[in-house]
Amino acid sequence: MTPWIVKNLWLIPALPILAAGLSALAPQRCRKFSASLAIGSMVVSFLLALCAFAHTLQHGGHGAAKEVFNFEWLRFAAGDAGILKLGWVLDPLTAVMLVMVTFVGTLIFIYSVGYMAHDKNFTRFFTFLSLFAGAMLGVVIANSLLLLFISWELVGLTSYLLIGFWYHKPSAAAAAKKAFITTRIGDVALLLGMVWLYSQTGTLLFYDDGGGCMEKSALAKMVVQATGIGMAVSTGIGLLIFIGAMGKSGQVPLHVWLPDAMEGPTPVSALIHAATMVAAGVFLVARVYPLMAVSDISDAGRLFFSNTSPALQVVTWIGAITAVFAATIAVAQNDIKRILAYSTVSQLGYMMMGLGVGGVAVGMFHLITHAFFKALLFMGAGSVIHGCHDEQDIRRMGWLKKYMPITFLTYAVGMLALAGFPLVFSGFWSKDAILHSAHGWSVSQIPFYLGVAGAFLTAFYMTRQVALVFFGSNRSRRGNEADHSHPTIPPPHVGGYEPHESPLVMTAPLIILAVCAVGLSAIGTPAWPWFQSFLGQHHGEGGFTGEVISLMVLSSVIVFAGLGVGWWLYGRKPIQKADEPDVLENLPLGMHAWFAKKYGVDELYEMTVIRFNAWFARACAFLDEWVWGGVVLLVSSLAVGFGFVSDAFDKFAINLGFDQSCDGVTRGGKLMSRLQDGRVQNYLRIIGVALVVLVLFLIWGGGK
Repeated sequence: MTPWIVKNLWLIPALPILAAGLSALAPQRCRKFSASLAIGSMVVSFLLALCAFAHTLQHGGHGAAKEVFNFEWLRFAAGDAGILKLGWVLDPLTAVMLVMVTFVGTLIFIYSVGYMAHDKNFTRFFTFLSLFAGAMLGVVIANSLLLLFISWELVGLTSYLLIGFWYHKPSAAAAAKKAFITTRIGDVALLLGMVWLYSQTGTLLFYDDGGGCMEKSALAKMVVQATGIGMAVSTGIGLLIFIGAMGKSGQVPLHVWLPDAMEGPTPVSALIHAATMVAAGVFLVARVYPLMAVSDISDAGRLFFSNTSPALQVVTWIGAITAVFAATIAVAQNDIKRILAYSTVSQLGYMMMGLGVGGVAVGMFHLITHAFFKALLFMGAGSVIHGCHDEQDIRRMGWLKKYMPITFLTYAVGMLALAGFPLVFSGFWSKDAILHSAHGWSVSQIPFYLGVAGAFLTAFYMTRQVALVFFGSNRSRRGNEADHSHPTIPPPHVGGYEPHESPLVMTAPLIILAVCAVGLSAIGTPAWPWFQSFLGQHHGEGGFTGEVISLMVLSSVIVFAGLGVGWWLYGRKPIQKADEPDVLENLPLGMHAWFAKKYGVDELYEMTVIRFNAWFARACAFLDEWVWGGVVLLVSSLAVGFGFVSDAFDKFAINLGFDQSCDGVTRGGKLMSRLQDGRVQNYLRIIGVALVVLVLFLIWGGGK
């Protein structure tokens, strides 16, 4: 018998979606109702998620079997082959994601009450926010790739609505369109992979009592079939699905939308970058990991899974490149949120690399820890922006630890967790697990070195950000006096615009997340790898072996080096004016300019893809108007001409001939009718005339 919590797992995403629907019907003035409904639905979903988590622990916990509830959704032909099923699954991966999304989401919802308090579209904001959270929860519970895709597209829709929430700003509207279109590129590949998978297996259910597309029979069929280029079908489908994940999780080269998503309100940035949208891509790879990892099958029918499979090699290389690529860009950014955005892209690269070299447990552990400290950092950045009256340029801040002590302390915790400060913070253990797995990857050591470089850069740019924001002198007044490029930002101490601490409704979630950023370090250490065991992928002797300790020492040295260099350049001798040049501008070969311009990727796309798309659109418009339109006009003119000819022929040939024939018949009929009018006199006249004619004929004939 299916347990109650498994059967009713759909309630977890349904409650926020229902709250969104009710809030959408409420007037704009019902602000308290909308916020209470949204937060209440997330709290109830969190409690249900805890029930699901407890159920998973109770029924095996560590590597527990997958419990599914499938149902018939659509019947399009007779027989079992004509049934399309949907369903949801409860396993350790689902359980831990449900708890994370609902818990972090609830804190962001509460934080939003304070951050959006003065926005006139407060009710609409919570409507979109609830729908966003519900869609992500739908992705998490889905046991069908089709149901996951439906929820996936809802995530894309709501991200468009939230990124462009302040649509009156051209930059926000452009960022929303950019995010929507870029992620659709990946979604097309995901759709193709989904169709291909269905054609190979006849089902889109992940697990279905041995008949699912992620189970042995389907994987064995796909791994032995080859495409036209010699690639296994399982690899081809896996790569298409991964392209979809690249779009959602901002992997190179589909990363360009993610930094621009900062145009949305800060709670949206926190939700996108921590618990929902970008996590969906990493989660998708984890969900279809058996398809990605299957590499061969023995004669006895045994499947072999390896982190060196072609699909996972692609995942690893893309992740490693993304981790370093985005980190280098982050060192030269000055917008407090944009630095964190590129940091997210970099950390998502680490997660993908972790999935590739270490498996689901390694990649997902970093996803979970990152969700907490990145939500903390974005909400902390929002608190800074709120306290500085919408200022986002870190060069125009400084000494905020005096004005915002709670924000400073919690932000420092998040910064150290992201930088991977040794032993104390969760980010150290999750990132170290990735580096450890990369070090042991048999294909190449390059991803490991890229990961080490990324760890150094992360510690460096986060130290730079904290030093410029919270230390040094307050540069807002002097910066505005020296540079009037921001005339709308008033200086501190003038007109009551002094930086101030955020209200409790915003700082309380920061404190909770800061505690979690530290506390989560206890569940994934080599001494007690509970998280890895919970996901059923902990192998080896564990503990602090010599190799583990040496890598811990190396990563610690790298982190301290990044912190030290960052403080030496920015904290030891802080800048005095907002318009002072950055010390990194002295780097050789114009490296800082390349970093600041994001390597010109957006400009490259503008000159190539976008320009080609615009040219192609103009060409299509020309073809439509002059070629196809001309053909249509010619055909229509010919049709009209043929119509005139046909009409004339009908009128003057067919109709006229027919009418004249009819008139002749009529006249003949009238003539003949006179011969039979019943008058004897007429008959006698005719006979007499005929007799005369006959006599004349005989006389004429006889004469000859």
